[in-house]
Amino acid sequence: MRGRVEGKRVLITGAARGMGRSHAVRLAQEGADLILVDICESLPEIEYPLSTTEELAETARLVNAQGRHAITKVVDVRDGNALTAAVDEGVEELGGLEASVANAGVLTGGTWDTTTAEQWRTVVDVNLIGCWNTCRAAIPHLIERGGSLINISSSAGLKGSPLHTPYTASKAGVVGMSKALANELAAANIRVNTVHPTGVPTGMQPASLHSLLHDKRADLGPIFQNALPIVMAEAIDISNAVLFLVSDEARYVTGLEFKVDAGVTIR
Repeated sequence: MRGRVEGKRVLITGAARGMGRSHAVRLAQEGADLILVDICESLPEIEYPLSTTEELAETARLVNAQGRHAITKVVDVRDGNALTAAVDEGVEELGGLEASVANAGVLTGGTWDTTTAEQWRTVVDVNLIGCWNTCRAAIPHLIERGGSLINISSSAGLKGSPLHTPYTASKAGVVGMSKALANELAAANIRVNTVHPTGVPTGMQPASLHSLLHDKRADLGPIFQNALPIVMAEAIDISNAVLFLVSDEARYVTGLEFKVDAGVTIR
C-alpha cells in the first residue's frame, strides 16, 4: 500500500532528536524522503545541552531503516545564507521538495526581571528568525508546483504562558508570520500552517523553569495544566499532525492554528 506522503520530499529543522526526530521517522514510515537539519552544537544562553552530530546521524539511520532516503546537514538556522545553501544542495540531490517543517527551537526560563537581552536575542533568532529562514529557503522550491510549510509554534504562543517570555513571544510571532505567508503564497498553492503542542518530553527542559514553577511561582502552575488528564503529550502526537499537514489530505488547509495541546489553551 502507498503511504500517505509517498514520494514527497520534506525538509525538517531541529531533526536530531525530540520532536524533529519523531517527525522524520513518522514521515518516513509514510513514504517521505528527508532533508534533516540541526545545529549539533550547544549555545551559551541555553542552559540545557543541544543536539549532537551522533544524534543527527541516528535520526538518519532511523529514516533509512524505513527504506527512505535521508540527507543530513549541520547548519544553524539563524544563518540564512548557510541554511539556503544546505537546502538547495539537499533538494538537488533528492530532485525536488514538497514540504518544510520548521521545528528547531530553544527555551529559556526566567522572570521578567532576570531574563537577559542575550537570552531574548538567542530565543527570537532561533525560534522566529530561524523559522523565517527555513521558509525562505524552502519557498523557491515550492513556488512552481505548490506545497506545504509547517511551522511549529506552541500552546504558549496562543496562551501567553509566563516565565519564558522570549519563548512565548517568539512562538506568537511564528503565528503572525505564518498567517501573513499563508495569504501571500495562497496564489501559488503553497499552504502555511502552524502546530501548537502542549508540553512534550524532549531535551528542551530548562531546570530554571521547573524551579520557578515549584519554588517561587507555584501560583502560575495552573496555567500550564492540560484539560485532558495527562501531564504531557508524546512526540508522536505532534508528528501525526505534521503528517496530516504534509499530506494531500490537507490540500485545502491553510492558515490553521493546529492545536495538539490536550486542551491547555482552553483553560
